[in-house]
Amino acid sequence: MIPTETGDELAGVVDLFGALTREELEAALGELAFKRGEDVDREAARAAVDAALENYYLVAVDRNDRTILAPGPAAFPSLPEGAEDLPHILDVPDRDPDRASLVDAAERRLRGDAARAVDDEDEDRIERLLDVSYDLETWGGVDVGEVRTRLDDAVENHN
Repeated sequence: MIPTETGDELAGVVDLFGALTREELEAALGELAFKRGEDVDREAARAAVDAALENYYLVAVDRNDRTILAPGPAAFPSLPEGAEDLPHILDVPDRDPDRASLVDAAERRLRGDAARAVDDEDEDRIERLLDVSYDLETWGGVDVGEVRTRLDDAVENHN
């Protein structure tokens, strides 16, 4: 079992530190499980992080030869039970990721994901990415209107 099951909770854990590596986030999930007397299913933890990345709750960006994860445009970070103690338990420095790099990474990913979803005619993914496009504009202050137009056109062509 993993203690955090939502993208918002994973983003909340990451937000405690500003950013975490995947390994640090998985260690944090292990600590939360330990505090609750639960075992962590490592595969489930990896899958939860993958899903949070795929759905833009987390954004990955390369920094100093490592990939860090930060809360993304779809996230409303919230702390799972017991998470407030993590900064005292984990030996992880506070990080202040460059906001422009995060926005750029999320925008590039959205553009690529949108192109693939349209090419694959993946209606569910197209709908999700439409929502993300609005989130990204609000969160990142960027204009992705042309991406949204392409996604909207794909939806209309499938109806």
